[in-house]
Amino acid sequence: MSGQAAQTATPVVAAGCAAPDQSAPLPAGIDLTKETVITGVVCVDGSEERVGGAYVRLLDASGEFTAEVVTSPEGVFRFFAGPGNWTVRALSRNGNGDVQVAAERGLNEVTVHVRH
Repeated sequence: MSGQAAQTATPVVAAGCAAPDQSAPLPAGIDLTKETVITGVVCVDGSEERVGGAYVRLLDASGEFTAEVVTSPEGVFRFFAGPGNWTVRALSRNGNGDVQVAAERGLNEVTVHVRH
């Protein structure tokens, strides 16, 4: 390379975690006709108050743990998954909750309500 250092894109990551920043836009080049993305927010049940710092788990159709991320300060999370039936479970200081998702290719948006 004619005297120039190669530059690589540095992904935006959540503080103290290797997971990408959950509130960041989808990375360039993601083809939603080929990818299955489950994204959403965690809210306190009965309100629109979002829960930042919640642990959100993705469980497969048999209930097996598949992945976990921490919500952004705005309560946002995202998983790249395959089409199928999933459970999204949130664990937080405000309580716990889960939602069933029949994910298809493309963007699948959900809200997980947590309560004590």
